[in-house]
This record gives sequence, structure tokens and C-alpha cells, in this order.
Amino acid sequence: MVEPVEPKTLFQWPKAGRVDRIIPKERLYSEGSVTTAVRQRFIDQIQRVRWAYKLGEESVRLKGTANVSEIQVFEIELKNATLDDTVLATIDKSIPSPIVFELRRDDGSWVEQAMSAADVQSSAGKPKAKAYFRSGWIRDADERAALPQALDIEGLYAQLLGAFLPHPLRRGEKLSDGIARMEHIRKLEREIGRLETKVRLEPQFNRKVELRRDLRALQAELDNTTTPDETTTEDATWRS
Repeated sequence: MVEPVEPKTLFQWPKAGRVDRIIPKERLYSEGSVTTAVRQRFIDQIQRVRWAYKLGEESVRLKGTANVSEIQVFEIELKNATLDDTVLATIDKSIPSPIVFELRRDDGSWVEQAMSAADVQSSAGKPKAKAYFRSGWIRDADERAALPQALDIEGLYAQLLGAFLPHPLRRGEKLSDGIARMEHIRKLEREIGRLETKVRLEPQFNRKVELRRDLRALQAELDNTTTPDETTTEDATWRS
């Protein structure tokens, strides 16, 4: 059995926003230019897609903005324990508002929430997905957390997405800046991995010393970038 990775808390969605409507997989991948490989992933990895909730002014008592008027919650029942991000991106492109995905494993014991990291200033009404962050597998029976406080739907979207980031937002850090920092952290981790391999394989002593110096510099930059100083989870006005 696969153990959950960095599990976080599932959110309790408002009953007033319940939709509970099955969306045919074919509809989701037929509305855009989808490659044969991505279409096959829909078939191999997804059992069904359910439009579970709509978070809008009526259901969460928050006004929408020009960038984010409402948020959708999709439950995706998986055939196994994996789902490629290209499938999530395809679904994102077919829906005109940001989505929180709940991924359910076929044994029904675990739920994972995934959310796209998006720049809500990229286009009015539909953030442009850049990356996906996930909560890790959580038992569906675990108690869910209340939705975070926010001033409007866009603020709620930022709060929800901030909860999925592997490193918390720093105090006063904009959501888009935080996402850019996560992407930089990923880049640094890849560079460190490549450099560690070079150090291990380098036969010349002087060159190995130089590589180790470069490696220490990258590790120091990574430490500085991931330091959770000046963090907050209470700012309800996060904006990208």
C-alpha cells in the first residue's frame, strides 16, 4: 500500500454549493486539441469525473471578482493511484473557472486534493495553469477543515491554493510570487541533483573541489529560498 506523502487537511465544502453531476470523460478531452497519449491517459487512469461543488456568491457568501467569479470542485475517481498532470491541465482548459480537484483512489480509503498553481492576472475569468500542487493522500474518513476566511472569491482561491504549496507563503508575499518561488525551488533541486551526480563521477580532484564549491552555493541558495521565515496562514486578502 502506498503511504500518503506530506498529508494535509481536506476542506469541508458547503452543502449549498453541491452540484453532484457526472461529466463524461469524452466531453472533457474532445473540446480541445488533445494528443492521442493524453486521451489514452483519460481512458487508463480515470473511472469517472463528478462536478461536486460550485463555490460562488450563493454558496460561500463571497462576491466574485473580474479574475475569479467562482471556483469549481471536481471529484475524480481513479482506476489506480496515479493521475498525470496533463489530464488535469486538459480538464482545466475545458472549464472556464479555476478548479480544485479531489482525487479518489479505487479502494475508496484515500482522498487527495490537487489544485493548479495559476496566475489569475493572466486572463479575466480563467487563470492560466502553470503547475499542480497536491495535498498527498488523506483518509476520506478524516475530519475536514472549514474553508479559510477571505474577503471575496479571488481571496478564497488564493487561500486554498496557498494551502497546497510545499513551502508556506511568507508574510506579505503575493500568491504569484510564492508560486514563482516554488518553481525556483524545483529548479534549484534539479540543478543540485545534477551537480551531485557530477561530483560523484568527476575523477579529477581540482575539478571536484570546484564542483563542490558550486554545490554548496546552490544548497545555500535553496536553504534561503525555502526558509519559512515571516510566514502567515491568516492573511485573508492574498492576491496574485
